Amino acid sequence: MKHFFSAVLLCAATAPAWAALGYIDDRSSPEQLIESLYNAINRHEYARAWDYYGTPPAKDFAAFAKGYEQTEEVQLTLGGVASEGAAGSTFFAVPVAIRALDKQGNWKVFAGCYTLRQVNATIQDPPFRPLRIEMASLKAAATDNPDEALPKSCGDMPSPSAAETLKAKVTAVFQREQGRNCDWAERFEDGEVKAEAFELRHRYSYETADQPDHISTLFVFPCGSGAYNTNEVYYLAGEYNEISALGFAVPDYDYVYVDPDESTKLKSLTLRGFSVQSSLVNSGYDPETKTINSFSKWRGIGDASSSGTWRFVEGRFILTDYAVDPTYDGEESPIEVIKDGKTVPVVVP
Repeated sequence: MKHFFSAVLLCAATAPAWAALGYIDDRSSPEQLIESLYNAINRHEYARAWDYYGTPPAKDFAAFAKGYEQTEEVQLTLGGVASEGAAGSTFFAVPVAIRALDKQGNWKVFAGCYTLRQVNATIQDPPFRPLRIEMASLKAAATDNPDEALPKSCGDMPSPSAAETLKAKVTAVFQREQGRNCDWAERFEDGEVKAEAFELRHRYSYETADQPDHISTLFVFPCGSGAYNTNEVYYLAGEYNEISALGFAVPDYDYVYVDPDESTKLKSLTLRGFSVQSSLVNSGYDPETKTINSFSKWRGIGDASSSGTWRFVEGRFILTDYAVDPTYDGEESPIEVIKDGKTVPVVVP
């Protein structure tokens, strides 16, 4: 599996392309470090690029910067990252292929491997040594296709499978984005908590049966738990390995009770609109129906609750069914408010 990172963004004709690039300086993973390296190169921030190396990549900084003086932009393709531990350090092997454009308008492809080293942070003394590049070995490729030039592996390190590489990348995104929101986010590092992955296939309505399916992967991450509910977060990796956190549409109702102090008998229920939730409660994915189902208990005995179903349609999860039981009366009596994608007229019992 390959991850494509383009450093080229559209910008005004009067400004150089690199001027529009967002600043990326991230050493949290081998992939992010190499992406940061080429972000620095494309932004002509050669001192930052130099600092990503633990072993100098040239005789001095001036020679390093001069090596890129004819480079206009670089596009990067990453392969699966392999790793192994040794004497208090973890070494990473990163297969790469780069497509470089020079100032004369010529493209050329180079391919090879980066070796990265992370010294165990718990045994370090100041100054701290972050993840750094120890060695780079790239050569001109015999093809102008980066995908063909990308090495399948680097040295003797065992290369992870495509599924393992994708799962590791999505897990890193989940930990980075949800670390403060999910109690269990940090527990994915040692495998104590497992994420589930499901392959999804679809076609768009305008496509014919003889056209190939679009394939994406759904990841379900346990986020945390309370006394009677669990929380889950969902990510979708698209056919080009683009990764996005899923949000779920939910209806928002105004509940009026006959006796507000007891909330046991409903007087009226009014739809105020829709909102989006970044996580679901007591949820799971059903591969047979291609649906995500959620059941949220408002208290432990489950007599008050809300539940929903989101179906995978043309690459998206769409709210199709929703029910609420807003009365704390000791009985389970849900009211359907959305059925088959349509709002249902509510008749209060």
